[in-house]
Amino acid sequence: MQSNRWLLPEGVQEVLPPESWRLEKARRALLDLYWRWGYDLIRPPLIEYLDSLFTGTGHDLGLQTFKLIDQLTGRTMGVRSDMTTQAARIDAHRLRTEGPGRYCYIGSILRTRPEEPGGSRSPLQIGVEMFGAADLFSDLEIVSLMLETLALMGVDRVTVDLGHVAIYRALVAQAGITAELEPVLFDIVQRKSLPDLDGLHQTGQLDEQSHRRFADLISLSGSVDVLDRAVEQLGGIDASIDAAIDDLREMAGLLELHYPDTGVVLDLAELRGYRYKTGLLYAAFAPGAGRELARGGRYDDVGAAFGRARPATGFSADLNLLAEAGTFAYDCSGRGIHAPADTDPALLAAIRRLRASGERVIVATAQAGRTPAQLGCDRLLERAGDGSWQIRFLHD
Repeated sequence: MQSNRWLLPEGVQEVLPPESWRLEKARRALLDLYWRWGYDLIRPPLIEYLDSLFTGTGHDLGLQTFKLIDQLTGRTMGVRSDMTTQAARIDAHRLRTEGPGRYCYIGSILRTRPEEPGGSRSPLQIGVEMFGAADLFSDLEIVSLMLETLALMGVDRVTVDLGHVAIYRALVAQAGITAELEPVLFDIVQRKSLPDLDGLHQTGQLDEQSHRRFADLISLSGSVDVLDRAVEQLGGIDASIDAAIDDLREMAGLLELHYPDTGVVLDLAELRGYRYKTGLLYAAFAPGAGRELARGGRYDDVGAAFGRARPATGFSADLNLLAEAGTFAYDCSGRGIHAPADTDPALLAAIRRLRASGERVIVATAQAGRTPAQLGCDRLLERAGDGSWQIRFLHD
C-alpha cells in the first residue's frame, strides 16, 4: 500500500504563490509600520533550552511546546510556541537597554495543539513588546499598534475587549482560595458558568460572600458603563481592584479619543494569559473572524528570572489569520517581462538593468512550457531592427 507522503501533519500548513507573496508583502509593510513607531526588529532562535522558554510563564506554555534532546549537551530543548518570553530574555540579558526598549518580531512558532478546533499549530507570529515603561500610555501605544496592524491588513469594524487580571487575583486572595481549588475556579470563571460556581458554593468550597463576588465578576461585561456596576459591586474590597477599575476606565476613554470608530467592550472575567500577565489585557475581534485576531497585555517583571525585572507590555497575532480576515491586497500577477534565451551581451546587460530597477524578468527556457502570459508577464523583451533590445507590451 502506497503511503501518502504528501500529507502534512494536522494543523500544519504551507503557503503557495500568489498567497505567499501577499503574506511577504504584508510582513514587510508591518515591519515598516513598527519601524516608524520606533520599534527595533529582533530575531529570537527557533529552539531554546526549556528553562529559558518557560521562565516567568509558569506552566502556560509547557503543554504547547514540542520538546527534544540536544545531542550536544543532553539537555532538553523546546521549539518556541510563543516569542514573548524570548523578547523578555533578550531585553534583560542581551540588550539591557536603559529606559524604554521597543522590539518587534515575526517568525514561525510551533504548538503541540491548536488553540481552537481546526486552528493552526504553526502560526506566523508577529508582535511588538515594550519594556521599561509602566504608565498607562505605554499600554495605549501597544493597543494603538495592534489597531494600526489590523487597519493595515484591511480588517474592518474592529472591537477591542479590555480586561484586568488584578481584579480576579485580588478576589482569589480575599477568598483564601487553596492552590488545589484555584485552577477549578479559574476554569469556571473563564467559561462564565454560574451553575458550576453555584456548585462550589453548595459543596462548601466557596463561602457566601466569595460566591457572590465571583458571580458579580462573571456578569461584569459590556459597554464602558459596566465599570459603574463594578464600582458598586466590587469597589472597596481591595485597593488593587479599585486601581484596576480606574485603569480600565481611563484606557477606554483614551481609545475613544484616539480611535473613535473602534468599539470597546469591557469583560472583567476574561483572563487571557492570566498565569504570567499582571495588569491590563486587550484583544481585538472583527465580525466573521470567529476568534480573536490579536491579543496582548501587561506582564511586568517576567525578565526578573533573566536578571532584570522590568515593566513590560505587548501584543501578538498570527499573520496568516490576519491575512485571511483582512483585505490586504498585493497583485503580483501580470507585471513581469519575458525575455528570450540568448547569449547577446546587450540582452544580458538589458536584463541586469531591468532587474536592478526592480522589474521582474523571466528568461525563456529551452523546453516548451507556459506562455509569457501564463508566467505572469505583461511585456516582452525583443530585439529591434537596429539590434537593440526593446520592451513591448503583450497586447500591442
